[in-house]
Amino acid sequence: MDCRNSHDDCLVIVSNRLPLVLKKDEAGEIKTEMGAGGLVTALAPVLKNRGGIWIGWPGYVQEEDIQAEPILTRESDRLGYALRPVQLTRQELDDYYEGFSNSVLWPLFHDFLGYCRFHQQYWDAYQRVNNRFAEVIAANIGQNDLVWVHDYHLLLVAAKLREKGARNRMAFFLHTPFPALDIFIRLPWRFKVLSSLLEFDLLGFHTVGDRRNFIGCLRKLVREVEIGQQAETEEGLCELRMNGRVIKLGVFPISIDYREFSDLAAAKDISERVKDIHENFPDKKNIFSVGRLDYTKGIPEGLRAFRKFLTLFPEMHRKVRFIQVVVPSREDIPAYAALKEEIERLVGEINGVFSQEDWMPVQYVYRHLDRRELVSFYRACEVALVTPLKDGMNLIAKEYCASNIKEDGVLILSEFAGAVNQLHEGALLVNPHDTESVASSMHQALFMDLAEKRRRMQGLRRCVQEQDIFWWVNYSLQAAIEKDLSSFPRIQEYYPAE
Repeated sequence: MDCRNSHDDCLVIVSNRLPLVLKKDEAGEIKTEMGAGGLVTALAPVLKNRGGIWIGWPGYVQEEDIQAEPILTRESDRLGYALRPVQLTRQELDDYYEGFSNSVLWPLFHDFLGYCRFHQQYWDAYQRVNNRFAEVIAANIGQNDLVWVHDYHLLLVAAKLREKGARNRMAFFLHTPFPALDIFIRLPWRFKVLSSLLEFDLLGFHTVGDRRNFIGCLRKLVREVEIGQQAETEEGLCELRMNGRVIKLGVFPISIDYREFSDLAAAKDISERVKDIHENFPDKKNIFSVGRLDYTKGIPEGLRAFRKFLTLFPEMHRKVRFIQVVVPSREDIPAYAALKEEIERLVGEINGVFSQEDWMPVQYVYRHLDRRELVSFYRACEVALVTPLKDGMNLIAKEYCASNIKEDGVLILSEFAGAVNQLHEGALLVNPHDTESVASSMHQALFMDLAEKRRRMQGLRRCVQEQDIFWWVNYSLQAAIEKDLSSFPRIQEYYPAE
């Protein structure tokens, strides 16, 4: 499958992983599994219709000796776009992915400096792997192709491609926050990272604040760049100039497939599951929280807030249940294992202190939920608690709104989630570090008048529907190919009230 068979130019998507993962089962047979998430959902039809290539790691290391080419060729024909793998060794995966990407950039970009491990071997591997990605890209692109690179794993790719002579238009989207100068400056390789990012023609961020942080770093660390006044005030695209080049900076808040969640929530089997949940726990209100096992997600803070809620409002005993779902992640990393222990200790303490014969206040689930289970909980729960300590966007908040087809749920949302810039008018906003305030917001949500619930939720659902994942793709691609963006709404920045 080659897009140039029928098109003069291709869209080339580059991400850490391919949308399709290859792995061996227990019998040693190679299995393929499509990746989940909005990015795959949104970009697959664009690639198929326009003609395109997706480049990424295929999910296995070289030592496994998997003969993937026939499988990827077959899957490329089926999907309608080409899949091109980037092969990595076990050591490269450990140092580039677990090392620099997730033990340096992830905590740094989320303001968790204490978790950063600034090891030279991680940086060396990160450079090598980014160069490997650039080699695969260079071998597969035509001169008119648009290259769209995704996320913090691949910050150096444009610079590596420029070194190889590529003059293509290149766009980049950061799926995490971008830190302020006083955080970013701790990175020993900060100059190399910034100069590499400036080799892209378009840089996309979730929020105005993320873009402002990036510009603040440029002002102090990259003297060659010219930054106009509009970069501080313009909510759409703004421009930088460096060495005769123009680099555009855009704010493109990613979203979900609204219709998929809304339609699924209305399905008959989901309605039956919702009915079962309510019948199994009659006369009880449900507060729902779900998050990946990660120190950025604020899971212990949410549990402490619920414990405070039970302390402040004893009349709510036996009338409310907190459903905490934790999705397993990186359990072999000591910090994550310690986080899991802390979460389970808090669950045990709350249930130990407050449980009664016919009531256990916290239902704890530690496993991955399939989409139908997740939507069932979204529909069944009167309140969703989404309280990350720092998040680029947080799509859980948007999924809950899209699934709330009766429009009678309440979203409690952290001020530190990127989604707050779009959802602040309908959600109850909280500082997850303020335990008592979060507890009070739980009480407010449970006793909110139905008319107010519907007014808030209708606004939230309208926002998610109008600015869905397909809007995000169109907005981003039109910016990359320099088309008019006047029809797209500007994204305002939210500031907490005084």
